[in-house]
Amino acid sequence: MKILIADKLSSRTVGALEKLGHQVLVHDDLKSETLSSALGTTDILVVRSTKVIASAIQAAPQLSLIIRAGAGVDNIDLAAASARGIYVANCPGKNTAAVAELAIGLMVAADRRIVDATVALRQGTWCKKEISKARGLAGRTLGILGFGAIGQAVAKRAAGLEMNVVAWSRSLTREEAAARGVGFAATPEELAAVSDAVSVHLALTPETKHIVGRKFLDALPKGAILVNTSRGPLVDTTALKEAIAAKGLKVGLDVFEGEPAGGEAAWTDQELASRVTGTPHVGASTDQASEAVADEVVRIVDIFSRTGHPPGTVNLCAQSPAKFRLIVRHLNRVGVLAFVLDGLREEGVNVEEVENTIFAGAMAACCSMLLDQSPSLALLEKIRGNGNVLHTTLNPCV
Repeated sequence: MKILIADKLSSRTVGALEKLGHQVLVHDDLKSETLSSALGTTDILVVRSTKVIASAIQAAPQLSLIIRAGAGVDNIDLAAASARGIYVANCPGKNTAAVAELAIGLMVAADRRIVDATVALRQGTWCKKEISKARGLAGRTLGILGFGAIGQAVAKRAAGLEMNVVAWSRSLTREEAAARGVGFAATPEELAAVSDAVSVHLALTPETKHIVGRKFLDALPKGAILVNTSRGPLVDTTALKEAIAAKGLKVGLDVFEGEPAGGEAAWTDQELASRVTGTPHVGASTDQASEAVADEVVRIVDIFSRTGHPPGTVNLCAQSPAKFRLIVRHLNRVGVLAFVLDGLREEGVNVEEVENTIFAGAMAACCSMLLDQSPSLALLEKIRGNGNVLHTTLNPCV
């Protein structure tokens, strides 16, 4: 297969993929507007931050799989990929430690004003009197907004700092929170109200955009710390600036609304930059994380090339629209399934999914088909009358 890597990955990725027999091209300076012309006859596209827009997907007739070398997939047009039957897979959990470490680092840096102190020293100023005003973290309450793998990793590290942890997540129950040794918040605003610091660890969806908005920020105590290492649009930037000014919030950001997609670009929001401790979306950028992601990319490609089914796929139909399941046990001979499919086609019955299993000895097989409607009794009798068909059943999908 022809594989295009459109962002920088661990150097061992190319060698491992070539060892599997694939042709690998690396263009780590591509942008969304130049991706279309570079794809050509690519079978598999691997990206990190490069945006994969609909026009690029439509310009690549052989493209079968897009791999996001990271957790989130908000830089890929999932609807466009799904419309063309292109798998989109990601590598969740491989950068968990890296992001959790940065979240804790930003929290400490915001509390102790490490960046301000460093800048002052570099400018020749010893400002101990001002910089020494910090609350400290031991005994404070950390609210974790989103309690998935990264949120849990942050909680574990916060416990080492002797912080109390409270969590909110849509799927988190009071019982599960207790079992994990953390407090439970019923709503994001309830979490904010009891937190001295908040760390955000949610996926970006239409429902979570600006979840940290005026209502949430109003609930935070004065002087609280807010850290976001997930996705920029989770936080309403305008509301955040107002809250920093009104409540003296200390803020650590690795992600920003409208942040550049590439590795080098101008940054124009100096008003925000002057008020926060910031890093340019480097949460997953450690050698450990890069190597783990690279290994996962290779694993996904390997399984896909051998089976046609990539692990970690995020754009499959959550629930099949099929209404009936047709099961045909048959002799493993040429033309048997074609006979069945021709009959379904003639009646306008669409096959949503099909799986054909071969038994030991390769003499017989069993085919399961999910159908959008029931075939006629006449067609079922015709299928059962075929000498190569051993048994047929039709059941409604539950």
